[in-house]
Amino acid sequence: MASARTEPTFCRGTHTLSVPMELFRENCRRLSEQLTEKLKQNKDVTDRADGAYVLLQGGESTTRYCSDNEPIFRQESYFHWAFGVEEPDFYGAVEVSTGRTILFAPQLPASYGVWMGKLLTCEDFRVRYGVDEVHFVPDIAKVLKEKNPSVILTLHGLNTDSGKYSQEAAFDGIGEFKVDNKLLHPVITECRVFKTDLELNVLRYVNRISSEGHKEIMKGMRPGLYEYQAESVFCHYVHFNGGLRNMSYTCICGSGDNGSILHYGHAGAPNSKLINNGDMCLFDMGGEYYCYTSDITCSFPANGKFTQKQAGVYNAVYKASRAVIDAIKPGVNYADMHKLAERAMLSALKELGLLQGEVEDMMAVRLGAVFMPHGLGHFMGIDTHDVGGYPEGTKRIDEPGLRSLRTVRNLEHRMVLTVEPGCYFIDQLLDEALANTDQAKFLNRGQIDDHRGFGGVRIEDDVAVTEDGVEVLTCVPRTVEEIEALMEQGRQLPQRPLPQETKGN
Repeated sequence: MASARTEPTFCRGTHTLSVPMELFRENCRRLSEQLTEKLKQNKDVTDRADGAYVLLQGGESTTRYCSDNEPIFRQESYFHWAFGVEEPDFYGAVEVSTGRTILFAPQLPASYGVWMGKLLTCEDFRVRYGVDEVHFVPDIAKVLKEKNPSVILTLHGLNTDSGKYSQEAAFDGIGEFKVDNKLLHPVITECRVFKTDLELNVLRYVNRISSEGHKEIMKGMRPGLYEYQAESVFCHYVHFNGGLRNMSYTCICGSGDNGSILHYGHAGAPNSKLINNGDMCLFDMGGEYYCYTSDITCSFPANGKFTQKQAGVYNAVYKASRAVIDAIKPGVNYADMHKLAERAMLSALKELGLLQGEVEDMMAVRLGAVFMPHGLGHFMGIDTHDVGGYPEGTKRIDEPGLRSLRTVRNLEHRMVLTVEPGCYFIDQLLDEALANTDQAKFLNRGQIDDHRGFGGVRIEDDVAVTEDGVEVLTCVPRTVEEIEALMEQGRQLPQRPLPQETKGN
């Protein structure tokens, strides 16, 4: 366990961003304000509104399977949003009427000090996290009885991205209190959708460092590397230069046909292919700083020069990306943005000769989903697929491509999302479309077959909706010319030697 800080900030060195604990105090104040209004409107709990407390349970320390191997701990996202606590096994409470915050820290045996360093006191934690009170976990029931809460609001609700429910706080003695587990989840989730200025600062930082990591890969890329070696360059760069110890998600480093595998990089396909001359690379990676995430995809030729075919597909996706970014502003609907991306890409593919016919007729039979089966993007913040995509009153559109959208909301100021159109040549989807008479008539089979094995192109940027438009947080080269110039610049630098082949016994 780290020693106490004299200032309530998070930082990984003078070259990294300092995150003030005021970020989390502001989040708790926002939550308290929203809950106060909801409590006044809720007839079932109006009489208990003044004495309400929120109680959240943080993530728990775990080991892998039956071993004593502990994976690096990452805080539960709702708990982090409210308190910014790095360590496991905490609880936290917020007095709704005032926004005052209380932490309950695990009470570790003195012997842990031998293995973990100085054990912090309650006062150490109070200073470290800038909260109003700190007690140890065994005293939760006692402390709360002294507070005499009219109702304890616990977290229980469905995550519409994962299909899993949040963990509801529980402790010995909670049965002695009046508990409500319905009110909190939709309110705190909606608070997380809208980022404060302090949160936006962290998201800008993690995007900047992750963008530089992608540029480092492009500068050092050449045929003969393995996909996982490019992944290691990114992970090292963002950790060494920005303090981003964790990745936001499993890195996707697809080259050649692997670029058409949407969730490549998993345990069964661990970025293990040799990158060949002529391959198109699709690298989707983002680092995480203090649990705030980035999600960036760059697509580029392994040898640094786009072929005519590669440039054609790339520019089709680029046109879709820029059409959406130019159109985003408060009030636009995200499902409409998905359709805008499809129209732009289908029009470009028609110009390339892969498609024929009227684009609006293609839209009517959902041809866009053949080439882009995933949604245009998702909310982003403390989770890569951040919460709040489908609040009460919204529902998924049950059509190909659109059903994969992670939100269909109208966009508002302070929302942060990804914009990630893509074009992939996936044999299964192409074969199904060619067998579908409604879709096959739009496909130029010769050109389609010529692109089999191409892989895919995805261009993914993280954006924040402003009062009158959009701020692009990602900062990497995007045009064909910009990418080739950066990769040419990289070829002028000394190259790392490739690992030598080892001979078996």
